Amino acid sequence: MPHTSLGYRAVVRLGTALIPGISLLDPKLREGHLGRRRAGQRLVAWARSGRDPARPLVWFHAASVGEGLQAESVLLELRRRRPKCQLVYTHFSPSAEPLARRLPVDVADFLPYDLPATTGKLLDVLAPDLLVFSKLDLWPELAAQAAQRRVTVAIVAATVSRGSGRMRWPVRSLLGPGYRSVDAAAAVSQEDAERLERLGVASGRIRVLGDPRFDSIVARVRAVAPDDPLLRFGRGAPTLVAGSTWPADEEVLVETFARIHVHRPDARLLLVPHEPTATRLERIEARARRAGLPAPVRLSRAETPVPLLLVDRVGVLASLYGAGTMAYVGGGFGRAGLHSVLEPAAWGIPVAFGPRWRDSRDALVLLEAGAAEALLQLGTGEAAEALRDHWESWMVDEPRRAAQGRRGREVVAQGLGAAERSARLLDDLISSRPLRRSPTEGRSVPG
Repeated sequence: MPHTSLGYRAVVRLGTALIPGISLLDPKLREGHLGRRRAGQRLVAWARSGRDPARPLVWFHAASVGEGLQAESVLLELRRRRPKCQLVYTHFSPSAEPLARRLPVDVADFLPYDLPATTGKLLDVLAPDLLVFSKLDLWPELAAQAAQRRVTVAIVAATVSRGSGRMRWPVRSLLGPGYRSVDAAAAVSQEDAERLERLGVASGRIRVLGDPRFDSIVARVRAVAPDDPLLRFGRGAPTLVAGSTWPADEEVLVETFARIHVHRPDARLLLVPHEPTATRLERIEARARRAGLPAPVRLSRAETPVPLLLVDRVGVLASLYGAGTMAYVGGGFGRAGLHSVLEPAAWGIPVAFGPRWRDSRDALVLLEAGAAEALLQLGTGEAAEALRDHWESWMVDEPRRAAQGRRGREVVAQGLGAAERSARLLDDLISSRPLRRSPTEGRSVPG
């Protein structure tokens, strides 16, 4: 059975020791550290009171919201197929807490740090039959120790981008034992399957099943009621919804809208920052003021449609895209990575994004289908001019706008079905292994 190396354990111990100090400078990092600090005890407390050894237990782990949304549709389908199965859900990022709270699982919490003693004790007390990682957030200690205990280890929605740091030395060597522990991997594409094999997953254990995020996104879009109050902010006017934006995106968007607004005062911009902190919102408001735009109105204070709506809440973007006639997706100007372009495509509206999109398979598929536009320029002025061209074209050429939106919706429809295929794979894995028993008595509590 694979074992993690002394080098990997040393790196994790060092990182765990440094995080309390580093997190003092980063509120999000501090929130995550505080959440993980007692997660082990909370999970053990649930196991001692709620773990039923007569029922199989599946432990899902997804790092953040993106990975969680990919896992969600698989989890829901597995719950439908096995209603008596117990489900544990863990995450790493604080931003995933709202998603974790609404999932139909028996318990959800942060994942403790990947330390040998903590991980081993948690596996012993939860006694999962199946451990499922989403996308690529596989923790080597957890995976290797699960394999040593004959827990089946799987990955769903497995995606490895061309530029992933996990593919480089020495990271690939440090992570190798975890990937060699995988019993079954549901890869999104053949390219992902090949990269998974390079990471250490045995080729015979990899199947290409598609991306379950398509199923999850379509389900969310269908769940938005026609009378959802958020939809009123785009009705009756050409509206661009800019989702998951970063400062570099916002600089381009505000400059573009200032140019648009001069000639089309009926146009609207719904601006949804990726992290709507007070500081970020104030900077966007100041930028709009300098550009001569009408004062942005925050969503928490808005009662009627306005030219520039500044969204100061999280968790509403999937609905807000439905208010738009066109969309812009953030992350294509910095190093954070392009955010999901599939949600606006599922609504049937055309999408634009910045020049750093090449690690996004979804962006490539939409571009090839003629459903999206990429801004090739890095400079703010040049990018703003290019975005204005697309924005104005979508406003005056309704057949072109509608055709691009229709092609985007077709791309999403063609991707459906991966959730059912992935859940069937997990169901088969459960059926093929004898039921474990949960030895919860007399176990010490991990930190």
